[in-house]
Amino acid sequence: MNNILKISYRNLKRNYRRTLLTASLITIGVIFVLIYTAMSGSFKSYTVGQITDSLMGHIQIHKKGYVASVDNLPLDKNLNAKMLEFIESTLASNPYVQSTSYRIKFGAMFSNFTSTTNIRLNAINPKDEFPTLPLLESRISDMNGTFKPGEIIVPELLIKGMDVKIGDTIVLVANNKNGSVNGINLKVAGIVGQVMGPGGRDGYIHIEDAKKALRMNNEMEISEIVLRLKDVEKLGVAEKSLQPLLEKLNKEGKPILEIHTWQQLSPFYNIIKMIDLMNISIQIILISIVLISILNVMIMSVFERVREIGTIAAMGTPPLTIVKLFLCEGLMLGVFGAVVGSILSLGIVYLLNIVKITYSIGQQSGLILTPSLGLNEILSVSIIVILISLVASISPAIKASRLDPVEALRTY
Repeated sequence: MNNILKISYRNLKRNYRRTLLTASLITIGVIFVLIYTAMSGSFKSYTVGQITDSLMGHIQIHKKGYVASVDNLPLDKNLNAKMLEFIESTLASNPYVQSTSYRIKFGAMFSNFTSTTNIRLNAINPKDEFPTLPLLESRISDMNGTFKPGEIIVPELLIKGMDVKIGDTIVLVANNKNGSVNGINLKVAGIVGQVMGPGGRDGYIHIEDAKKALRMNNEMEISEIVLRLKDVEKLGVAEKSLQPLLEKLNKEGKPILEIHTWQQLSPFYNIIKMIDLMNISIQIILISIVLISILNVMIMSVFERVREIGTIAAMGTPPLTIVKLFLCEGLMLGVFGAVVGSILSLGIVYLLNIVKITYSIGQQSGLILTPSLGLNEILSVSIIVILISLVASISPAIKASRLDPVEALRTY
């Protein structure tokens, strides 16, 4: 085998111009795929992080029918005390859940005493909400100290439109589920920035203030429970582990609860799937480049070395050995292109992180691209390139092994 490798290496070295050209094409293909994967991965990580860590969490639990009418923020589809007790007892023994946060979501009128507009509100307990959504605090600006009852965090667009400042007192007027109207005064404590996805324009108040505004008294009613998982990679397994929640049925024999992952709730998941699809398309293009390059080089090599092949065949070299010679040449080209392409890609990714390229999404600007390459991505692309190099060498190798030595030696 060592002799075959040495002869293959010598053949590639002897035709160094053709070898360099082919290896360069493979290298460029590998760089193109890895850089695209790193950059799209950066965008994908940012998008998923913003959606799950500052907005929706990983999994949400609602009363059956709530999600279907979520645009209306229905208060009559809140989870009551009995449901919460059942959910808490089930979640207590779940090994995948790291933290939970209760929310009351409702709509209200927001007034600064000179003008009025409507606002969507998330009533939260900051002690539960911020650990469950660790990026939420980074979206809140101009807030001093902790978020307390009697305060409101106003969405950025509303601050600009209503000309409200930090420290101003505003009035919230809301209807409870029975139609009763109530109003409370709150102090503007912070500004929450925009984020992609539904809910990016919602304000935040303390859950105790929501109980007062909605006249809940001592009744505990929750619109949704947000779950943060210990390992988001186990999202599917964690969702299955929550299936016992769906075993509690109503009088009609249907589940009283519903469970949704962020992938089912966020329309941006379709963009994530599109990015994955584009990654596959790019890899198919890489496969085509490598396949055509190796195939072309090997076929040219067979035609140029007909007399050489005839000579070694006449000397008694088995056809299988000739096949191995060409397969080794293809293997070497693939390995060279994969290794050099991977090294150059890591260097380019390093430079991109130093340069800090910025981009914009909607009204969000100044976002920094942070591409990164994992070992799995490099290995998967390299293995694909090497395997395709071998596959592309099979046909020319078989063709060379079937040459008639007598006819080959007569060729000029």
